[in-house]
Amino acid sequence: MKKGWIILIVVIVFILIAISWISGKYNGFVTLEEGVNQGWAQVENVYQRRADLIPNLVETVKGYAGHEKEVLVGVTEARAKLGGQVNIGSDVLNNPQAFQKFQQMQSGLTQALQRLMVVVERYPELKADQRFADLQKQLEGTENRIAVERRRFNEIVQSYNTTIRKFPDKMFAGMFGFLEKQYFKAQEGADIVPQVKF
Repeated sequence: MKKGWIILIVVIVFILIAISWISGKYNGFVTLEEGVNQGWAQVENVYQRRADLIPNLVETVKGYAGHEKEVLVGVTEARAKLGGQVNIGSDVLNNPQAFQKFQQMQSGLTQALQRLMVVVERYPELKADQRFADLQKQLEGTENRIAVERRRFNEIVQSYNTTIRKFPDKMFAGMFGFLEKQYFKAQEGADIVPQVKF
């Protein structure tokens, strides 16, 4: 009878240790995933800041370079394509196609802004305008923030993805539905320096 109680106690202790270990793994995955979600929210935040600056920038340029309609329309259209998709939620991180589409739209806006800045070079009086100079500084600062937040996001994703792919975490991550997240990657052709011709 005494031997039966000892076996029962050992089994109960083993079960409690296993439950504690598994719940620790699960909670670790949750913490890492929330870090990824927070990093993504920061990326969306700086993209939103950029999207909010664009109408003011376009209006300022329009006053000086109104006949550069094609470029101005291009910037406006690129921003409009984003529509309400600047902040699309962290669900996109589990969907490679949606993530790539989001990244392509942001890249399109970046390219349109680069074309706008090339046009600005033709108008010294615009470059001298204090309002434009302030907006340009804010936009440059925002672009730097985007780069920083994307780098931080990729670091967080790397930590998360590495953890859920290691053994034995991989078994538990799959069992609990923790999926690999997407990285920001350079767009095709980003390694080619654009040629600016006047």
